[in-house]
Amino acid sequence: MNDASGKAHLRRLAAARRDRLTAVERQRKAAALAEAAPTIHRLARGGVVSCFSSFGNELDTAPLIAALDRLGCRLALPVVGRKGHPLTFRPWRPGDEMKPGPFGILQPLPERGRVEPSLFLAPLLLFDREGYRLGYGGGFYDRTLQEARSRRKILAIGLAFAEQEFPRVPRESYDQRLDGVLTDEGIVRCQGGGIAHSLPW
Repeated sequence: MNDASGKAHLRRLAAARRDRLTAVERQRKAAALAEAAPTIHRLARGGVVSCFSSFGNELDTAPLIAALDRLGCRLALPVVGRKGHPLTFRPWRPGDEMKPGPFGILQPLPERGRVEPSLFLAPLLLFDREGYRLGYGGGFYDRTLQEARSRRKILAIGLAFAEQEFPRVPRESYDQRLDGVLTDEGIVRCQGGGIAHSLPW
């Protein structure tokens, strides 16, 4: 099995794990995730937190985002641009007008301008405790984190169901490690992922 077919198999495995969760379980897990909002707020240290709108069977981020907004976090959502380029981010709060972007995912309006997050909340299909994540194959977050890390100090935290943990995620030289992963069972501090050793949790 080559790398491409191996990752395709793991993506199907991850999707099947998510599909097995009931609506009640999903609601409970989303609420549990939101309980970590004070920790995320503290880690952001007044900087912008990039969130993402849940898509398909992803963990529902709405309760966490609402909790961060109540705490006064400065929030942003990603905007997909040209293929092969990093994401950009626009300021956003729950209730702000949005429109569908590529892949049908809602994103803030262009007139909102741009911001540079200091803490990235990243979607994923699978993760391991070394900080590697398996995404959807577009490479958007790897490029985005690489570009951001080349210019400033950031934190990258994945959001996932606990069931999305995997013993070892395949990795390439261009893959960007996460500093931690927030699941419905708590925060996983990833070993060896950039500045993870200095995180105050």
